[in-house]
Amino acid sequence: MNDICESLADRLQLFGTAGALGAGVAGVIYALNESVKASDLELHPPKLPWPHKESWISSMDHASIRRGYEVYKQVCAACHSLRFIAYRNLVGVSHTEAEAKAEAESVQITDGPDEEGNMFQRPGKLFPKAPSGSPIGWSARGLSSSSNASHCVPLPLQDYLFALLTGYCDPPAGVKVQEGQYYNPYFPGGAIGMAQALYNEAMEYSDGTPATASQMAKDVATFLKYCTEPELDDRKRMFIKAIMMLTVLTAVAWYYKRFKWSSIKTRKIVFKPKKYE
Repeated sequence: MNDICESLADRLQLFGTAGALGAGVAGVIYALNESVKASDLELHPPKLPWPHKESWISSMDHASIRRGYEVYKQVCAACHSLRFIAYRNLVGVSHTEAEAKAEAESVQITDGPDEEGNMFQRPGKLFPKAPSGSPIGWSARGLSSSSNASHCVPLPLQDYLFALLTGYCDPPAGVKVQEGQYYNPYFPGGAIGMAQALYNEAMEYSDGTPATASQMAKDVATFLKYCTEPELDDRKRMFIKAIMMLTVLTAVAWYYKRFKWSSIKTRKIVFKPKKYE
């Protein structure tokens, strides 16, 4: 009996030692990982109060989407692409159908071949995905001119884009930026190959909104957010409808359950013993 107790004690001690060693190794790995993150020269963007994030039923700012399209078309489309959205996605959101058709037809698209085997130019159309020759769908370039040009945008998208577009400044003391690069603390490493594109009064909005750099950054970030999730408002509407339907169905099911089982739950069994004479 004593041998069994001693064996169990040895095993418990071994398991405790192994657990402590494993916890120590995990702690060292975690500390090293966090220290690597802390060494990155990157400033995290602040969280901003976007209209569609105010509540779970808030919709996107459609006026801002329209202004953001204007900023993208006039400032950003020369270098950055939107290949997965069509002009039809603007209908009923930021433009009327006639305005969206006019935007599409203002671009000449290379199509073909025709019956003679030649390529030809035609106006853009509303429904196809925009090709690389149009303002929606321009050939894209990386933000950084370094070897790591393909930069993965961290989340949340809008906060990062706004901070990046408005975060250009002179490099601090001791930081050197190579020729052809610009200092932006929100970009990993601080050196970015894209020059500052947004300046106060760099363009004019069609609705008369003052075109400050921060206003343009807000609007183009909202427009790009819509491009990533054009179905966002539709999903929220479907969610509201689903909640309403489920509420009604739950009430009906609860009433039916009460009606069906009330007689069973209130039923009583009475035992009456026989009387013997």
